[in-house]
Amino acid sequence: MPGHDYAAGGIYFVTICTFDRVCLFGDVVNAEMRLSPLGECVLETWRAIPRHNIGVETDAAVVMPNHVHGVLRIA
Repeated sequence: MPGHDYAAGGIYFVTICTFDRVCLFGDVVNAEMRLSPLGECVLETWRAIPRHNIGVETDAAVVMPNHVHGVLRIA
């Protein structure tokens, strides 16, 4: 949003997509997401965000074949 200070405290919903939306993070099998090794790495990296960023907490996250959705809380 133009003019918004994203460094300010708040709760943010973020989506990060792969380049050209290539499915790198796994596959959906029988309506269940099966993470690839790279998808596991993405999820672990998401969970590690608070260890590397003071005042930032992660909440729910969902890794999909070509993107990840997550909620960040910034103090």
